[in-house]
Amino acid sequence: MSAAVVTGVGVVAPSGVGADFWPAVREGRRALGPLRRWEPNPYPVRVAGEVDGFGPDGWVDPRVAVQTDRFTHFALAAADLALRDAALDPATVPDYAFGVVTASYSGGVEFGQREIEALWRRGPAHVGPYQSIAWFYAASTGQLSIGHGLRGPSCVLVADEAGGLDAFATARGELARGARAMLAGGAEAPFCPYSMCCQLGLGLLSTGEDPGTAYLPYTSRAAGFAPGEGGAVLVVEDADAARDRGATARAVVAGHGATFTGPQRYEDSAEGLARAARTALAEARLDPAEVDAVFLDALGDPRADEAEARALRLLLGDRAVPVTAPKTGYGRCYAGAAPLDVATAVLAVEHGVVPPTPGVRDWRFDLDLVTGEARPLDVRTALVLARGLHGGNSALVLRRPEPTRGGN
Repeated sequence: MSAAVVTGVGVVAPSGVGADFWPAVREGRRALGPLRRWEPNPYPVRVAGEVDGFGPDGWVDPRVAVQTDRFTHFALAAADLALRDAALDPATVPDYAFGVVTASYSGGVEFGQREIEALWRRGPAHVGPYQSIAWFYAASTGQLSIGHGLRGPSCVLVADEAGGLDAFATARGELARGARAMLAGGAEAPFCPYSMCCQLGLGLLSTGEDPGTAYLPYTSRAAGFAPGEGGAVLVVEDADAARDRGATARAVVAGHGATFTGPQRYEDSAEGLARAARTALAEARLDPAEVDAVFLDALGDPRADEAEARALRLLLGDRAVPVTAPKTGYGRCYAGAAPLDVATAVLAVEHGVVPPTPGVRDWRFDLDLVTGEARPLDVRTALVLARGLHGGNSALVLRRPEPTRGGN
């Protein structure tokens, strides 16, 4: 069976759009700031990661922009960037061989709130027909399929943050069943009053007012996470198809594992997370001793942080493996969080460096946490971890591609 390889990366994140993302993350720049999506802010959440200055103009066809929510605009922009990065024209892929899978947690909440407000204030005649689709979790998958003429296998996964990794496993599975290429990833735009009320019900959001200290997982000051918007879409191709068209394989999607430990049981997620990682490594035919770096889930809840540290001990024993959580610099973007970690892991494998965990200095657990500055490292195998807020655990293994004959 041919491998599944990443050939293109597209990012829309608080830390940067497209090529601006990697330098910011590698250097540990913070992109958290005051939540400005509504003024005045009556909610206790004051700090968030916003994609400043982003609008659909230049990214989304105006006819599509009015039909869709901001989370779909992010996904469309990220997909365009990924296709450009991969130098792949979907029209060159055979019919029914190019598909798309996205992950979503909140859907089109901002669009939905706008239409519900119109309903209550002005009546049903003022609710637009696009309300029926713009809020839907599958809106991004649908628009990507339509916009790029992708007639291959397509779906959406609604599994909280864990779904962002599960999307890559789904893409890998479709390639094994005969697809040639897949767009995979996820993006979120969770900032409107309605969605903020929903998020507050989880009891996991940081209420800190200082962007420098609001999101400090693994420390004694951990008190929840700062939410973020944005995400990433990657081009994942059949390795043989990519080679035949002369594309560069940037990383291999080598293995995946998923488990479920139950909702609101973060302290019990250690065994489930470790089991997901073992499954992913076994699928990749690797031993835990071959893991070079781990990209952490970083929930920011003391119970969950301790469980994640315990999961690593269960998996790796006493071996010190560099671990990192770049999302502390730009926020936890729900179903867009894991795709951003996957994009970062691909770049870490490619550039031989592990980016730091911004803001974190003194941590409570026995972790080889990369902080302050990026750490040069020969990253052949990266493990990415994610947990859903309702009990899912997911792990993805990325590998450096083996050189082809002749060193190409």
